[in-house]
Amino acid sequence: MTEELNFKAICSIATRVSGLQEGSLSFKNRKRNIQSARASACYIALTEENIDRNVIAKVLMKDRTSTYHYENAHKKKFENCDIYRDTFIKIYYEYKNLEGEKNIFVSKSHLKNHLIKNKIKVVELKKCEVLLEVKSAEAICFVETSYFDYLNQLKNISFALENYHYTVKII
Repeated sequence: MTEELNFKAICSIATRVSGLQEGSLSFKNRKRNIQSARASACYIALTEENIDRNVIAKVLMKDRTSTYHYENAHKKKFENCDIYRDTFIKIYYEYKNLEGEKNIFVSKSHLKNHLIKNKIKVVELKKCEVLLEVKSAEAICFVETSYFDYLNQLKNISFALENYHYTVKII
């Protein structure tokens, strides 16, 4: 999945576990339960998924500096704030449970064979209009596509790898 989709999935877990309305993490609201869920989702995205701060800020409709605040304030809030600690533990536990249900590819050849089996054209690095980098654990493959077809390829990759941990970057 793309970084944005990964972060939206983490936000979805956070809102569901916290009993909040879907999309409420991006509200301009300072209620403690929303703040705790937002900060927890941000911290998990930064530390566990290495999601870019700009992507997180865009999804949360905040500025990038807010992500630094969430990351730096985590330790202090976790030690001193019961609401934050309980919220973080619930969200992190649910995140790890869902993460454990998905598989990864241990080698490039396994990833490449799986993509080819699902009718996705895998190539070595070369010049083309759009190149998609598909990564699962340490296995990386490149998919060649055009400007007109890259959305279809993204959908095909998403469908083929729905039970796997992966990221896709457009190069």
